[in-house]
Amino acid sequence: MSKVLRFEFQVPNPEEAIEFYSNCFGWKFEKMPGTHDYWFILTGESDRPGIDGGLMKSPDGATRTTNSIEVSSVDDYLKIVVDNGGKVVVQKTAVPGMGYFAYCLDNQGLLFGVSEENTEA
Repeated sequence: MSKVLRFEFQVPNPEEAIEFYSNCFGWKFEKMPGTHDYWFILTGESDRPGIDGGLMKSPDGATRTTNSIEVSSVDDYLKIVVDNGGKVVVQKTAVPGMGYFAYCLDNQGLLFGVSEENTEA
């Protein structure tokens, strides 16, 4: 079975998305050399499991891709998302034996999830 290797966000305004995700999750963005509107997204340290991704300007102005982001506390991050101009569209929900998740829209309308591992959920 294959695992997700990376993700890619397509958004109308990459600079606003970079500011949003940097402020919410501490991600780092590196412009890909030789491109006009493509950035690598570095989501963590190499000694931790997870995936990195890419960000690009949407060719038609639409936003695309939905992935879930691991967080230490769904409750804490829902507040951070809202404080940075995002919206919660599905409130914190328990997944028995796994943890919690919620779905949000970023400040441009891109849907994403936040997920908290907790085997007591």
